[in-house]
Amino acid sequence: MGDDEQKNLKRRLMASVFADVVNYSRMMGQDDVQTTLAVKARMKLFSEMVKSYSGEIVRLAGDGVFLIFESAVDAVLFAVEIQKRLHVLNEAVSEDDQIVFRFGINLGEILIDEKELSGDSINIASRIEAFAAPGRVCISGAVYDHVSKKLTYGYEYLGAQEFKNIDDVIDVFQVHENPTSATMTPGLRRDRKISKSFKGDPIKDQSIVVLPFSFQGSDTNESWFADGLTEDITTNLSRFHEFFVIARGSAYVYSDKSKSSNDAARELGVRYAVDGSVRKSGSRIRISLQLRDAHRDRTIWGEQYNRNIDDLFDLQDEITQTIVSATAAQIEASERERLSLIHPSNLEAYGFVLQGQKHIYRYTQAEVRCARGLFETALVSDPRYARAIAAKSRTYNLDWRYAWTEKPDVALDDALTLARKAIDLDESDARGFGELGFAHLYRKEHDSAISAYERALKLNPNDADLMSDMADALAHSGRSEEAIVLLQKAMCLNPFYPDQYIWHLGGAYFNLKQYDEAIRTIQTMQNPTEGRRIMAASYGHLGRIDEARSEVAKVLKAHPDFDIDHWAAVQPDKYQEDVDHFVDGLKRAGL
Repeated sequence: MGDDEQKNLKRRLMASVFADVVNYSRMMGQDDVQTTLAVKARMKLFSEMVKSYSGEIVRLAGDGVFLIFESAVDAVLFAVEIQKRLHVLNEAVSEDDQIVFRFGINLGEILIDEKELSGDSINIASRIEAFAAPGRVCISGAVYDHVSKKLTYGYEYLGAQEFKNIDDVIDVFQVHENPTSATMTPGLRRDRKISKSFKGDPIKDQSIVVLPFSFQGSDTNESWFADGLTEDITTNLSRFHEFFVIARGSAYVYSDKSKSSNDAARELGVRYAVDGSVRKSGSRIRISLQLRDAHRDRTIWGEQYNRNIDDLFDLQDEITQTIVSATAAQIEASERERLSLIHPSNLEAYGFVLQGQKHIYRYTQAEVRCARGLFETALVSDPRYARAIAAKSRTYNLDWRYAWTEKPDVALDDALTLARKAIDLDESDARGFGELGFAHLYRKEHDSAISAYERALKLNPNDADLMSDMADALAHSGRSEEAIVLLQKAMCLNPFYPDQYIWHLGGAYFNLKQYDEAIRTIQTMQNPTEGRRIMAASYGHLGRIDEARSEVAKVLKAHPDFDIDHWAAVQPDKYQEDVDHFVDGLKRAGL
C-alpha cells in the first residue's frame, strides 16, 4: 500500500451490524417471486428506520444487510426494535413463509477509505450473525460491556466462541427484550471469588461435568434427544452424595464444542469430563461416550452403545453406573438404590418432556406456553408420569414469578397441586419437592417450604438451582447467614451461575444490613434490572440519596407501574420487620 493510500485510511470506533434471512435458499427454491418481494419489503423497513438510530446501510445483498452505527447502544436498540416489527409482520403468515432475520453486532475500530470499510471488527460481527439463532440478536462482549448498564434488556451468555479466521476468542451474548426472561440463563463469571467465610468442602477427586452430547442425525428436529440424554445422565450422577457434579446450565456453555473436554473440565474446576454423541435412526440409537481425566490428560473409558430405542432407560442407568465405577467412587448400596427413577410407561411421553424442557429453559412467556403444551401431551400418553407433572408445575410457578397470568393466586395453587401429585407418584424425584417448596414459600408457608427443599436436596445434593431456591426461602425466613453459605456452594456447582443466584445473595446481605456488600453483589449481575430495588434500598439506608435516586429512575423505567404497597404485600417474608426494613429503604430512596 502506498503512502497516499495509507493517508486516506481512517480509523473509527463504530458498531457493525450484520443481519440475514434464515432459510433464504430454501424459500427461494419454493417461491422465488414471493420471497424476493417479501424480503425487499423488509429491507425497505431497514432503510426507513436506520437513520433514526444514527446508523446507515453499507451494503444490501439479496438476503443480507450490513449496517454501521455511531453508537453500540443505538445499534442494539435498532436491532431489537426491528425484530419486534418483523415479528408483527410474520403474525399473519404461515410458519414456512415467514421472513425471519438473525442479527450479529460488534463494537470496534474499523478502517475507512474512499471505497470500502474493513477490519477484524466487521468480520467478528459477521461471524456472530452466522452463529445467532433465528429471530435473535446476538452481541459481542465488547458491545455487552458498553450497553449492559445502559439498556434495560436481558443478556444471556452463550460462551466464549472461536470463530474461523478470528484470532481472539469472542464472548457472545443473546439479547432478551424482557430482562426477566434472562434471570435464569448462564452468566459470564470470569473472576469468580467465593467469600473466605465459605466453609464448604473442597472439590473432591470425584468431581465431574457431563458436556452436551452432539447430535449426528439428519433430522435436526430430533436434536432435543441429545440434550435430554445429557441432562438425564447429569441428574443421575447428581444423586450420588460422593460426586461433585457441575450443573447443566454451566455445562451447556460448552455446547458448541469449540473447546476440548479437557479444557472445559479445567475451566470448570473439575477432574473428569464425560463427552459423547448421539445418532438416532428409526428405532435404533447409537451413543458414543468417553470419560476423560482432565488432570492427567487421558481417556479412562470409552464405549459405543448400539441399542433399540426402547432400551433407552436401562441404557441411561448402565452408563451412569459405568461412570461411577470408572472413577472409583465409593458409593454405598443405599446410594445405588436411589439411582432408579420411575420411568414413563412409554418412550413417547419421555420425548415430549425432553422437548418441553428445551423450551422452558428459554424463560419467555411464549416458550413456557409451548413447554406446557408438550408436558400436557406427554400426560395424555402417560397420565401417571411424575416428571411431566412436576415440569408442568414449574410452568405455573413461572407464570406467577413473571406475572404472565391475570390470576396469579390460581397459578400458584395449580403449581402446588401438581407438585403434590408428582410427589405422590414418585417420591424419589427431587423435582416435585423443589416445586412444592417454591409454591409453599410464596403462599408464606415457610416451614413447609424449607422442609420440601430439604427433602429435594437429600434426593439430589448437587442441584445448584434447588440450592439457590432454598437459600431464597431461608433468607425470607430470617436465616440469611445460612442462605449465603448455601448460595456460595451453588455457585461452585454452577460456575456460570445465573443472575438469580446473585439477586438472592444481594437480598440476604441486605437483610443482614450489610448494605455495601449488597450493592457490590448486585453490581455483578449480568442483567441488573431486577436487582436495582435492592441497590436503591441499600443506598437509601446509607444516606447516599443521589445514587439511590439514580437507581429509582432505572427501576421506574423498567417497571413504570411499580407500586410499593403491592410489592410489600406479595413479599414472602416470614417477619414483618424484614418487609418494613426493605420498604423503609425504598422510601428513603424516593420510591
